[in-house]
Amino acid sequence: MEEAFRLELQNITKRFDKTLANDGVTLRVKRGEVHALIGENGAGKSTLMNILYGLVKPDSGKILLDGKPLTINSPKDSIANGIGMVHQHFMLAPSLTVAENIVLGHPPTRSNIWKPSKLKEKMKTLEADFNFDVPLNAVTGGLTVGLMQRVEIVKTLYRGAEIIILDEPTAVLTPQEAEELFVSIRKLTQAGHTVIFISHKLKEVMEISDTITVMRAGRVVGTVNKEDVDAEQLAQMMIGRELKGVTRAEIDKGEVALKVDDLNVLGDDGIGAVNGLSLEVHLGEIVGIAGVEGNGQTELSEAILGVRKCKSGKVFIDGKDVTTASVGSRIEHGLGFIAQDRVKEGLALDFSIRDNLVLKSRKKEPISKNGIMRWRNASKMSRKMIEDYAIKANGEEEKVQSLSGGNMQKVVVARELSQSPKLVIACQPTRGVDIGASEYIRSMLVKLRDQGNAVLVISADLDEIMELSDRILVMFEGRKTGELSSSQANEQRIGKMMFGQNEGEVTEP
Repeated sequence: MEEAFRLELQNITKRFDKTLANDGVTLRVKRGEVHALIGENGAGKSTLMNILYGLVKPDSGKILLDGKPLTINSPKDSIANGIGMVHQHFMLAPSLTVAENIVLGHPPTRSNIWKPSKLKEKMKTLEADFNFDVPLNAVTGGLTVGLMQRVEIVKTLYRGAEIIILDEPTAVLTPQEAEELFVSIRKLTQAGHTVIFISHKLKEVMEISDTITVMRAGRVVGTVNKEDVDAEQLAQMMIGRELKGVTRAEIDKGEVALKVDDLNVLGDDGIGAVNGLSLEVHLGEIVGIAGVEGNGQTELSEAILGVRKCKSGKVFIDGKDVTTASVGSRIEHGLGFIAQDRVKEGLALDFSIRDNLVLKSRKKEPISKNGIMRWRNASKMSRKMIEDYAIKANGEEEKVQSLSGGNMQKVVVARELSQSPKLVIACQPTRGVDIGASEYIRSMLVKLRDQGNAVLVISADLDEIMELSDRILVMFEGRKTGELSSSQANEQRIGKMMFGQNEGEVTEP
């Protein structure tokens, strides 16, 4: 007799204005399994999970728990029925202790008055059973990202969750931290818990999941057992075509396009964020910077761009000392910059796609002449970029804020790369971007490199760093803990450096 499903979402439909986010979606999850839910941005995954967690109400459809209809009007209903969710962006109060965060929002009753001794007793069980050890008295804001995530999971278990939704749980973890998480997930499922695992990292999906459901354009494309597919087949199901991948041409490195010499930069808190760091990027190569976020990568990129002052050290672009130069001057020296936050730093959301695309060209011919904008030329140029960079839009006059995340990022990339920069700093270039758009953006960066330009990629996505880079530099606490050639790099080696273990520099033989 076939085992009954632990959880069923049947024919879920949800529309936001003209957008059909979920179109008759059915998802069935068994008890004690890791069920991966994958799909491109806008496929409907988050909407479906937000419905399950009570953050969004469906227009139609029903939810069954152990075969019985379940009404969910708020997260309180989900939690009461043993459903917990760990969001990609942690829902923790940084000024509170770990213990306070765990019990926060879990009101005591007469039979359940919270006492530190009770929490410690519960934590001993969680540590022994599931490998979840957290420092209860530590202030949460001072924890590593991996520990913060562990606190989030412990919080859901403390509330009695038996079905746990993990939204992009490894996005900011080192390979070692991800493996520790996988050990805990396996222990959870062995104990009868059910895990819904949302991720865009297909290699991890293939490693941890039992069953995989693929969504595209608001619908379920298919549900498969892990043993019956490979990562390439999953990618094809997600985007509806075969992935081409990225290949780098064999070219000789040219002169130094970027030189950072013994750079020291302070963070917003006045403490050293970049400490004595030196690096070089040559024409005709991509250098990747790997590391857990918050180890000085943002401050380094801002110092190179010129929006953050250097405490000491030098920055050279195309052989010229630009340490104290303005942002505009650095751009004149051939610098292009893809910001890590396209919404806050990369785009003018209220402007049209055209205006965003010609933003850096607005004072140059043929876009303007004698200080007068030539709108016909601006429209012509923007239409060409929309076509060249495969930006999905309803014409150049559409406001950029109406685009999907992937198409917003394509606007940023198109604007920066269309200037033919000698040097591009690309910060998190494919963050929040689906597989198809990621493939395209990465191919454009490689094309720039193959044309003899220089690219510095700063990314928390280790797969991205390894795919793109000729050389990989690893940062920890603002320092360089090692440098590897692409042929000698692997996840474990880079992961050790991300924890601060210095293996020195390794070059090609």
